[in-house]
Amino acid sequence: MEDAVWQQDLKGKVALVTGASRGIGRAIALALGDLGARVVVGYVSDEMRAQNVVSELKARGAEGRALRIDVKNIKEAPAVIDDVLAVEKALHILVNNAGIARDNLLIRMKEEEWYDVLETNLTGAYALTKAAARPMMKARWGRIINISSIVGVIGNVGQANYVASKAGLIGLTKAVAKELASRNITVNAVAPGFIETEMTEKLPDDLKTQMKALIPLGSFGAPEDVAAVVRFLASEGARYMTGQVLHVDGGMVM
Repeated sequence: MEDAVWQQDLKGKVALVTGASRGIGRAIALALGDLGARVVVGYVSDEMRAQNVVSELKARGAEGRALRIDVKNIKEAPAVIDDVLAVEKALHILVNNAGIARDNLLIRMKEEEWYDVLETNLTGAYALTKAAARPMMKARWGRIINISSIVGVIGNVGQANYVASKAGLIGLTKAVAKELASRNITVNAVAPGFIETEMTEKLPDDLKTQMKALIPLGSFGAPEDVAAVVRFLASEGARYMTGQVLHVDGGMVM
């Protein structure tokens, strides 16, 4: 049993990662591929970048393909899962990573800014999880990993919509974990802190300095830091973990 606990081999497993054309999603796709998983690289608009990730997977000896997924359109979710099952013949790992931000103070926030973020970040994860649960239940094995955020735990000014969506993901994680545990399906969440991506590069330097001062480890994280935790949660090494929220934030939230 000890060998099985520490095993991180995903050969023969199929993983679907949404929002995988760049940033954290890209790093997750590559990390799962490195363990032998066949990876479906989900994207919504930038097919070229998604195909670049597929090329990277193949260059590293892994298998993968790109699939357009508009997570905001929840009616598409069953068709997405059907596509994966038809082509890959199975689905073992679902990583709900796709997300957007439409920051604004609450009193200025437009209804569409609220709904766009909630529908993409939270409702999209609900729809894909619901559709993926049936084949996982039938196989009596599955890993569902939701990418939340530390702001879903502590809140943040000007992000009521984003915070609500990420806090909702944590609640969704815990509820579904209890529902699916008897079928050997684990459901966990990862809450990244300040991770260096294209989105964060655009922030003012003075704000970055302020943020870094709040991090005990004194530096920002990389997408690969988040991917390493996701890779662990997808493996047999995390077989006895479910309903958990793992912070990847350099100690920012304790």
